Amino acid sequence: MTNQYVLDTPVVRAFVSTARDSIRAAPSPRDACAAIRPHFASLLADPDWLPDEYRAAAPESGMGGGIGQWLLFRAADGSLSLFSLVVPSGSETPVHDHLAWGLVGLYQGAQDEDIYAERNGGLELLESRSLQPGDFYELIPPQDDIHRVRTTSEETSVSIHLLTNDTGCVWRHTFDPESGRREPFRSGYVNVPCNET
Repeated sequence: MTNQYVLDTPVVRAFVSTARDSIRAAPSPRDACAAIRPHFASLLADPDWLPDEYRAAAPESGMGGGIGQWLLFRAADGSLSLFSLVVPSGSETPVHDHLAWGLVGLYQGAQDEDIYAERNGGLELLESRSLQPGDFYELIPPQDDIHRVRTTSEETSVSIHLLTNDTGCVWRHTFDPESGRREPFRSGYVNVPCNET
């Protein structure tokens, strides 16, 4: 398998190249994220690079509520993916983890995010925050790895994720926020299949 540029544009290729170079050169995930931050901020600030089809709701997706995860790029070895997550107004994701480090930022709309940690056999709500376009954060497990987002704007929200796995195709977990019970979860992508091995 080769690197897959689903959205094959100069902007995406340049960003992915910079991100991969930064990851290779960095001594730690935190250093890599710091090196990528200014380039990620520029991506979030550019209103024109992401076509409308990657900002569209997905009524048939397995996540419910019209939520769609659109792959933009993934590395051949599954070590990096870039994707948009589309959450229609009034919808929210399940509480879920990512099992990878990287950067997550809001491109369009507004969201509230609840961040959890596993404690004493259950889930503890650590923080709730509101995100506006251009806001982003580092996700370095276990920090910020378990969360739920809901769209609070009338407009559909679109977030951009750069994570160090093939996020839509790896088996992750959803969580019951009341009991803390975890269940296997694979979100998939709206626009490409997962490779079954």
